[in-house]
Amino acid sequence: MSNTNSSCSQPTKFNLVQVKGAWTRQSEPCQLTEGRLSDANIYENKSDHGVSWTVVSPIVFTYRVIQCKNILDPSNDTLLWGHIGDEEVKGTLSNSKPVKRFVVIDETVNQLYGSRLRQYFEAREVAHKILPLPTTEENKCMELVTKILEEVHEFGIDRRSEPIVAVGGGVCLDVVGLAASLYRRRTPYVRVPTTVLAYVDASVGAKTGVNFAGGKNKLGSYVPPVATFLDRSFFQTLPSRQISNGMAEMLKMALMKHRGLFELLEAGGRKLLRAKLQSCETSNSSKQEDNATALMRIAIETMLEELAPNLWEDDLDRLVDFGHLISPELEMRVLPALLHGEAVNIDMSFMVYVALQKGLLTADEKDRIIQCMLGLELPVWHPDFTLALVQKSLKERLRHSAGSLRMPLPTGLGSAEIFHDTIEDNIFCQAFQKWTDELSSSGNK
Repeated sequence: MSNTNSSCSQPTKFNLVQVKGAWTRQSEPCQLTEGRLSDANIYENKSDHGVSWTVVSPIVFTYRVIQCKNILDPSNDTLLWGHIGDEEVKGTLSNSKPVKRFVVIDETVNQLYGSRLRQYFEAREVAHKILPLPTTEENKCMELVTKILEEVHEFGIDRRSEPIVAVGGGVCLDVVGLAASLYRRRTPYVRVPTTVLAYVDASVGAKTGVNFAGGKNKLGSYVPPVATFLDRSFFQTLPSRQISNGMAEMLKMALMKHRGLFELLEAGGRKLLRAKLQSCETSNSSKQEDNATALMRIAIETMLEELAPNLWEDDLDRLVDFGHLISPELEMRVLPALLHGEAVNIDMSFMVYVALQKGLLTADEKDRIIQCMLGLELPVWHPDFTLALVQKSLKERLRHSAGSLRMPLPTGLGSAEIFHDTIEDNIFCQAFQKWTDELSSSGNK
């Protein structure tokens, strides 16, 4: 048997330098006298069997998340040029090439805002194609992706300078994102969320996806948009249930890491829900304006803090998974009875009782959290959320999380910890019994 240590050399690190269009490798240390140095490296290893190369190539994505007002006002440049810098805009406008945009819009949003969107492009003399689609959870499949790709191909876009635009809720943004990631291997796209849930969750990360084989988001990619444009005015036409649905994701971030956000939701959540998260303009309502603005800002900031360092989810320890251990199974099982945020909230409600049973929360903290949920008009219990469903979901969690439970649980109001070890069955059983005894009479959506 040969000694592998003696037959293998230490790997040699090479830098990559581009001179006059050609990349060449240079061994370290080297002094760069001309050309452009890449962030990538090649490591070469020679052995008795031959040569092997290891490529280390950092991938950097830059994307913008921009809060704006009146995005469909023709005098507002954001929808057309918000994804690029001022200098790039000047260069684009100096080009005689006509501006084109391909837009996918949820069909319900199209009924409400489609005419204004068309008027915007017509006023700006933009060649455009607007494709309304039924982007619901039941229709979230590859057929929708294929439909988008066929229409994009027929319309024709410059994949470098003409981003696909998605206008709608989270399903629309997910489906369009997947289509864009597939077209020509990656075409830039822009997200314009029109629901609260999409505004604070789906729009600001990198994930795209569709449902497959009975599983939620089983097919997808990690490709962020070039930009997300956030305009709260879309919320004015949402039913109250949709506002509550999105506020569940805000509450998730509040419980995990921001006590101030929790207290804002606890004290003023119902009032903000009634106001549809709009800022009041009257002088005697400045507090209401401040609360609405602060709520949305903190929700976005806390989400970006968690997502930006881990866009590809290489680290499986994720606070943002709170409320997402059991809810995917529940949501798909009762589809379309529960909205995503409602299913998440039911999951969070149960996990609050698990945290209580483990001694991580006090009874008073548990009560405050549940009352806050009810104040936001969110369901806190569901008959299909059974102990068997909990056990099935946790087994799936272990299978897909490298054998570790990685369960985020609140350890206070605005603090949390991720638990890796399997939690004793009696903890879940006792928590489930207490949860059911106390909340089953609260009703469900």
